[in-house]
Amino acid sequence: MAASAATGSVATAPGAPDADDARRHRRILQALTGLLLGMFVSMLASTVVSTSLPVIVHDLGGDQAAFTWVVTATLLTTAISTPIWGKLADLFNRKLLIQLSIVIFVVATAAAGFSQDPGTLIAFRAVQGIGAGGLAALSQIIMADIISPRERGRYMGLFGAVMAVATVGGPLLGGFITDTIDWRWNFYIAVPFAVAALIMLQRTLHLPARPKTRARIDYFGIVLLSTAVSLVLIWVTNAGSDYGWWSTETILMVGGALLAAVAFVIVELRSKEPLIPLTLFRDRTFTLAVIASISIGIAMFGTSVYLSQYMQLARGATPTEAGLMTIPMIAGLLIASIVIGGLVTRHGHWKPYLIVGGVLLIAGSYLLSTIHYDTHFALVSLYMFLLGSGVGMTMQNLVLIVQNTSKPSEIGVASSGVAFFRSLGGTVGVSVMGAALATSATDLFGVRKEEIGAAIAKLGEKGAAIAEQLQSGTIPQVSALPESIRVIVEDIYAQAIAHSFLIAVPLAVISLIAIVFLPNIPLNRMTTSERAAASEADLATITTAEGMSALEATAAEERTDAATRGPAENTEAPADEASARRR
Repeated sequence: MAASAATGSVATAPGAPDADDARRHRRILQALTGLLLGMFVSMLASTVVSTSLPVIVHDLGGDQAAFTWVVTATLLTTAISTPIWGKLADLFNRKLLIQLSIVIFVVATAAAGFSQDPGTLIAFRAVQGIGAGGLAALSQIIMADIISPRERGRYMGLFGAVMAVATVGGPLLGGFITDTIDWRWNFYIAVPFAVAALIMLQRTLHLPARPKTRARIDYFGIVLLSTAVSLVLIWVTNAGSDYGWWSTETILMVGGALLAAVAFVIVELRSKEPLIPLTLFRDRTFTLAVIASISIGIAMFGTSVYLSQYMQLARGATPTEAGLMTIPMIAGLLIASIVIGGLVTRHGHWKPYLIVGGVLLIAGSYLLSTIHYDTHFALVSLYMFLLGSGVGMTMQNLVLIVQNTSKPSEIGVASSGVAFFRSLGGTVGVSVMGAALATSATDLFGVRKEEIGAAIAKLGEKGAAIAEQLQSGTIPQVSALPESIRVIVEDIYAQAIAHSFLIAVPLAVISLIAIVFLPNIPLNRMTTSERAAASEADLATITTAEGMSALEATAAEERTDAATRGPAENTEAPADEASARRR
């Protein structure tokens, strides 16, 4: 009675729901502080070098293949490590894991600043990707721990603000540092932010206690997955230049990748704790979200990487100018993610926005494949804005709907699974687009060889140095070339980059088809921790009810037996009934 009265007084107290909501909101904001700063570190360290990569690779003497590998090395290790971090998140302390991922990421980033050749830079970028995979997976998992799917859009403004500062300010800051100081300082700028993130996470992130489980890591699966993906990327990057598309090397690499992939599937099916539980693919939502995420990864990573090259190699922009010129795509991504996040929270409908995002993804990818070196920049800006809006509407919402339908015990592997395939799509996409770009540029330089030779001949001794640079295969610094040659080189790279963008179009169509067939399941209002607690409570309720039923049935059976016995036989009935009640 007292309990019910107390409950009733709380329920009827005026303003109590608002007060509870305000306290909950404050707790979430406090927990998000360190998490947002950690995400800011990751995004800043990535974006601050994006516009400087053409200059960095040029200074280190790298060619187009080296440029591609500087990008894909990070994406490759991010893709491979993401499901590993997700699995670890289901086994160990998530707060400790995200702090560890920040340390790995920022130490590797700072070490990359000391690189003296492309190989060293690629190696440190690969280690950087391991930390990035942890940040990508764990940030989504921890968000699910503290924020319900329905409430997620309410806090998208904060994530949008962090993304805005990092994705807009990063390239501008990186370009300014490269133009005025030295590109190496781009790799050091994230260190103080990382230290601050570690301190804030320690002080503000308090996650619910989780039951301890015995750790089983699928090491064999990790090796097989790494082997399969690495062989595909090495083949795609070098085929057509170091060896033919149809050659012994191609057969060995593709065959090895297929064997490793088949072996990975067999190992995952037999493993007690698989790296990527293949049972997840029985869920229609997860399977279709994975298919859509692959195309999102190609659009997000591939186009952003080569748009920076387009601005510098096809329009002669400096790193700082390239950062300013890519703002329309970033603006589209941010505006769409913030606005759509708010609408999803307010109305609970997500599928119409995903479909519109898929359409914009197709439109943006196709229109970017039509650009030339002299295309009016207003049109290029519109194309970038459309593509960015498509990515903003789809990327986070695909993770959201998977978390909405996943079991609380599998939230880590499910979230990281979608992120893995998105990163994998981006990795393969960047490699394929880079290979297509390099092949197209080489062919176009061959076609216009006489025209370039005539322009170089007019420059005398200065032209000899330029000819040697172009023939070496290293990425040229287009803004420093004489006007007569610069126009030709810009036209060649514009055509080659536009040709590479065309690769994303059919995959964007597949993404839209997958989105259309996603089950339209309403969003849950409980966090992962609350869902897990509710499941345990339901199990306890069922167990208690079954136990009481069994006790009552036993007592009734013994009373029936006692009634059928004679008076003499009933002398011990009270004792029997008492023992039955005790049982």
